[in-house]
Amino acid sequence: MSRAFVKEGDGALDPLPDLPLSAHPNYVTRRGLADLQDRLRQAQGRLADLKARAERLDKFPEAAAERDIRYLEARLRSAIPVDPAQHDLSCVAFGLCVQVCDAQGRTHTYEITGEDEADPALGRISAHAPLARALLGGEPGDSVTWTKPSGTTDLTISAILCPKD
Repeated sequence: MSRAFVKEGDGALDPLPDLPLSAHPNYVTRRGLADLQDRLRQAQGRLADLKARAERLDKFPEAAAERDIRYLEARLRSAIPVDPAQHDLSCVAFGLCVQVCDAQGRTHTYEITGEDEADPALGRISAHAPLARALLGGEPGDSVTWTKPSGTTDLTISAILCPKD
């Protein structure tokens, strides 16, 4: 093989490409802001542990940790904290919980959160998700239509609540 195609170097990796950042405003709840700060501390600790290894031939984990730190720092810089307690409970807004009833009479509760803290398994949905967009601005008694890839679902807003942190 020709030496022209062999890259000589000091063993360091080029930085990994940054993780994509959302184009949406980065609204966060107090819990979401604390979670981002905690994730940053964990990533910084992970990087320190990786750099303290006796055997450091594989630099990829360090590069990945540095990339994660850059992402978390950018998310923290762009964070716009919102206190849900400042909202009245007359209409659905960011940071509040909304209780809805579907056509089968089942009740579901969703908390409208920032992108980084969304977790559908816990009922936390991003403010930019189709369901949240359908609910935002609604009032108790309003019917909304949630458009999904599988079709539409009609929901009735039954209550608006402050989240339990």
